[in-house]
Amino acid sequence: MSIVRSLGRINPATSAVFLCDMQEKFRPMISHFNQVVLNSNRVLNAAKVMDMPVLASEQYPKGLGHTVPEIELAKFNITAHSKSCFTMAFPALMEELKSQQPDTKSVILCGIETQACIHHTTLDLLEMGYEVHIPVDCASSRSMTDRVYGLQRLRDSGAFLTTSEGLILSLAPDAAHPKFRHLQKIVMESANDTGLVQ
Repeated sequence: MSIVRSLGRINPATSAVFLCDMQEKFRPMISHFNQVVLNSNRVLNAAKVMDMPVLASEQYPKGLGHTVPEIELAKFNITAHSKSCFTMAFPALMEELKSQQPDTKSVILCGIETQACIHHTTLDLLEMGYEVHIPVDCASSRSMTDRVYGLQRLRDSGAFLTTSEGLILSLAPDAAHPKFRHLQKIVMESANDTGLVQ
């Protein structure tokens, strides 16, 4: 009997978006922070077009500030969960996910830092049985070394690496889909370059 590995198809009806710790104090420290934020906002807008749950976290907001306004949490009435641990897969946030969408099978993960909070969130979600999709132009670190090798490590662990545009288009991969044109508008302009390809 052969073991069938998941192909990583994303079904919006069973997928959610996690936005991890894109806070004001990190802006001057994180490689390509502004571009990563704008790309993540595209993913957020696409998720809302498809009526997908979106959850956000903030690492120690008392000291590190709140999520930057460009993400537009307020526009979609999203309240970020405060946390002290690296992982986003902590009880309060996971309970909110289950209340919004009990049959979630995959999580699209955007944010910072790749070798810390993205790393631990991914491993915890994989261990819980979720598929994890990381748009590489929506995740970063202070150093490009941590970013690149952090992403490779997560791919080795079973996460799917993709791009913001590839992910958005996969939400409705047919021009006949009633929401295709809304997604098409989001990707009309290319995603912001985040320095991964030189």
